[in-house]
Amino acid sequence: MARQDRAPRDGGARSSIYDDITSRIIAELEAGRLPWVQPWGTASAKAPLALPRNAATQRQYSGINILILWGAVVQQGYPTQAWLTFRQALALGGNVRKGER
Repeated sequence: MARQDRAPRDGGARSSIYDDITSRIIAELEAGRLPWVQPWGTASAKAPLALPRNAATQRQYSGINILILWGAVVQQGYPTQAWLTFRQALALGGNVRKGER
């Protein structure tokens, strides 16, 4: 299978992700919490201890994606470490509300 050439990424999107993560870490520190200490077994961590994985393919995420998804689980109180893309959710019969991310 031939590799499709992709358009070069805009560096602004990547730097905004780093800025977002940095601001979250600063907010946690200002609240008196250490964001790198995972609160296992507490009310803020409802998901079991596991690596984030794709719910459709069962593939585990890697790199910075692990930290981003762990942060989302703790911050939002999600009950699972399984994630889907928008298109995967639609293909599996789900729906995504307008404005949801």
